[in-house]
Amino acid sequence: MSNNWNVYYIRFKQYLQLERSLSKNSIEAYADDLKKLENYSQLFLENQTPDKYSFKQLQSFIEWVATIGFSASTQARIISGIKTFYKFLLLENDIEQSPAELLETPKIARKLPVFLSVEEIDKMLSCIDRSTSEGERNFSMLETLYSCGLRVSELTGLKITDLHLNDNYLKVVGKGNKERLVPIGKGAAKLIKNYISATRSQLHPKKGAEDIVYLNRRGAGLSRVMVFYIIKDLAQKAGIKKVLSPHCFRHSFATHLVEGGADLRAVQEMLGHESITTTEIYTHLDRQFLRDNVLSYHPRNKN
Repeated sequence: MSNNWNVYYIRFKQYLQLERSLSKNSIEAYADDLKKLENYSQLFLENQTPDKYSFKQLQSFIEWVATIGFSASTQARIISGIKTFYKFLLLENDIEQSPAELLETPKIARKLPVFLSVEEIDKMLSCIDRSTSEGERNFSMLETLYSCGLRVSELTGLKITDLHLNDNYLKVVGKGNKERLVPIGKGAAKLIKNYISATRSQLHPKKGAEDIVYLNRRGAGLSRVMVFYIIKDLAQKAGIKKVLSPHCFRHSFATHLVEGGADLRAVQEMLGHESITTTEIYTHLDRQFLRDNVLSYHPRNKN
């Protein structure tokens, strides 16, 4: 990385952290997009600095990204990152006009997320051995994941001081460090209380994990990868062939709410989506659910 580029990295990261309040993962993703632009610059433009780029050069960069084999969704994310970087350069008066403004994002076919039926979730939960301390933790954890529609990072980062179980809600820190209040049902709330009093109380939390709800046997907070493995293992035991991730529980939460007739704005609020268009994918899921049922069960469609 050349010194000139290094200065841009440092300033851009500071802007994303201090002014945009983005998470560490988001900042690294933006830095990675900028790294691709630097690589292109080194290969084809004699290490030209970003403030010297023209629209045509950025277009050539995007074409190069496509030829490397990145998917349309990854290309779209890279373009979004580059546009954000040039907006930053405009704000800082490094450039007078953004060459990235007219870059076109490739059209992406909207994939419907994988979700579980209520029966499949119950089947997975029934495979947990609740006679063990880890089993009791996992049961509480997955019930909370499904009952509240949390992201896996929100689950692993959940704090005891953010639990308001007697009032049936949790305070959750989501993307961009944005806080929101999420309702929790009495069943899931009772499981958290039982886990904290009977299981977690037997552990000695490590430094920095004193306030974290879900801990591993060594007293440290769980990693997102660990939650993924727990879900993968339970899916195998339950004989579920779908490719699952912790996010499937969040998708299931939203899908079941929409299927049940919940207001889309309420679902948006509970999921912490900035835009209603992100939540609207669950109406597509609902329509597919209806279509599949009509095609499967209507007498005119049966062979």
